[in-house]
Amino acid sequence: MGPEDYFEIYDSHAHYDDSAFDKDRAWLLEKQLPLSGVRCVINMGTRLLTCASTVGLSDLNPYIFAAVGIHPEEIDGSLPEDWLQCLRVWLERGDAVAVGEIGLDYHWEDCAPRERQREVFAAQLSLAKELDLPVCVHDRDAHADVLELLREYRPQGVLHCFSGSLEMAREILDLGMYIGIGGAVTFKNAKKVLRVAAGIPLDRLLLETDAPYMAPEPHRGRRNDSSLIPHTAAKIAELRGITTREVLEASNQNIRRLFRLEGRIPRVTAPSPNAY
Repeated sequence: MGPEDYFEIYDSHAHYDDSAFDKDRAWLLEKQLPLSGVRCVINMGTRLLTCASTVGLSDLNPYIFAAVGIHPEEIDGSLPEDWLQCLRVWLERGDAVAVGEIGLDYHWEDCAPRERQREVFAAQLSLAKELDLPVCVHDRDAHADVLELLREYRPQGVLHCFSGSLEMAREILDLGMYIGIGGAVTFKNAKKVLRVAAGIPLDRLLLETDAPYMAPEPHRGRRNDSSLIPHTAAKIAELRGITTREVLEASNQNIRRLFRLEGRIPRVTAPSPNAY
């Protein structure tokens, strides 16, 4: 393998503070991922505790950038009254590059009531708008309400792990947002996401893992990490009739643009070929 086999890998959505990484997190983040070509990760907060750990990971690892936000599955009675102010402090200090992971989830019956989810989502969209920051949006079985709030607040950002139709994707693009696609595009039962991956403009596509979840084929069922993104890129390249490198480079450029990372990603002087 030579330089032509080397890819710079950017991951627009991961959760390296998840307990799935407790046993080997330091080794993975400090050694394995950089040696695999991973140069940029946007790590998501989902509740105040994980926002704090996400900021901590970004402090320790210069290629990891934090997003802070309250995920709809984390909206419960333990959410303190000053939760939004806590997010504001991190964001105004520059500890995070985005507000996320935020959104709506109507799939799980034990999630917060829908009205409460919409209230928390709207508050975070408003904060992102005020601070001129992008958002990373979660949408599960809540397409209509997510679209309604995105039309109202018109944020910069990405709809991550996109599960809607190509028609919905076009509405998201019309709002100026990006579409995040992960390992699901490689699954044998994938249908809608294949149409989306083939049909949206390349300059609006972000690659992601949602690590430790959603590992692409042929690694489905194992713990996911950013080094596996080339599998997702290869599937999208096949759909579009272009090269894996073109997909990776386009997504990398889009991630730098959306999260304003030009000049902030560590440079590597002697990269090793990827082995994925």
